Amino acid sequence: MSSAAEPQLHYIAYDDFLTDVRTVARKVGADEWRPDFIIGIGRGGLVPAVYISHWLKLPMLSIDHSSKVPGFADELLGKVAAKSVAGTRLLFVDDINDSGGTIDYIRGLLGDNGCEASNLRFAVLLNNSRSRACVDYWADMIDRDEDKRWFVFPWEAMGANETIVEEALSVPERLA
Repeated sequence: MSSAAEPQLHYIAYDDFLTDVRTVARKVGADEWRPDFIIGIGRGGLVPAVYISHWLKLPMLSIDHSSKVPGFADELLGKVAAKSVAGTRLLFVDDINDSGGTIDYIRGLLGDNGCEASNLRFAVLLNNSRSRACVDYWADMIDRDEDKRWFVFPWEAMGANETIVEEALSVPERLA
């Protein structure tokens, strides 16, 4: 692989991560809409969701969407949709809203299971202004047409550099 083909990795410092979590938590806390549960979207949203749940003193659930285990996340999302129908307010948390694929998938599956949309909100640390999915709360905004960095959150920094680069290269449309 040539150096020109390698993505520009941008490691997010832990202190910057904490600042972003506090920003999102404050925005959620200042809103009239108040969640009953924080739901971390696995894998990237789990760590921010834990911090936000502690900040807001709310219980947390997790949905491991990233595992791609057939039926696993879908079954849990069906149960979560039933909670929303019963009036439970749910805040879904992810690390980044990049293309919008994850959020669109989750919203679609929740809708297919009768979810009450007014009981849902989505929060991310980093929001792409050109994403096909909209979120309700975010800490920082990027424009993917101009910003091609591959963001490496503190929990991802534990991975081998080759693995991070391989993951980045698996979605070239975000880098070019």
